[in-house]
Amino acid sequence: MAEQKKMAIIATKGTLDWAYPPFILASTAAALGYEVQIFWTFYGLQCLKKDLKLQVTSLGNPGMPMPMPMPVLIQALPGMQGMMTSMMKAKMKKKGVASVEELRELCVEADVKMVACQMTVDLFEMNPSDFIDGVEFGGAATFFEFAGEADITLYI
Repeated sequence: MAEQKKMAIIATKGTLDWAYPPFILASTAAALGYEVQIFWTFYGLQCLKKDLKLQVTSLGNPGMPMPMPMPVLIQALPGMQGMMTSMMKAKMKKKGVASVEELRELCVEADVKMVACQMTVDLFEMNPSDFIDGVEFGGAATFFEFAGEADITLYI
């Protein structure tokens, strides 16, 4: 009998657009029978909070398709980030794309192990009670144990 394949993901981003890749890849791998673990560090920890307030910005993201050309100066105006986030969420809903909350729940139901970087939690003085249930806290060594045996390791 073949040994179960493993996938390890390091997730470092905490914006709406960057929350999708780790959850989509992890839930897909879990559905395909992989044992999956995501190590959430730095800003990626925002994706594990009970109360998600993820936003998207076009600043620093020249590849983001815009409905019309928009100079960087206008993108930096107050309220633009909120507007961009609303537009992105509306487009995703219209196209039937699952929300980050739904994808995260799929991962939880599929037993994807979520490890929050303890050093980052301490660094930013985060309260562990702000995170969803089931999150484990550990350091890089905890993750390396799993990642060292993984068939696929991704940095997102």
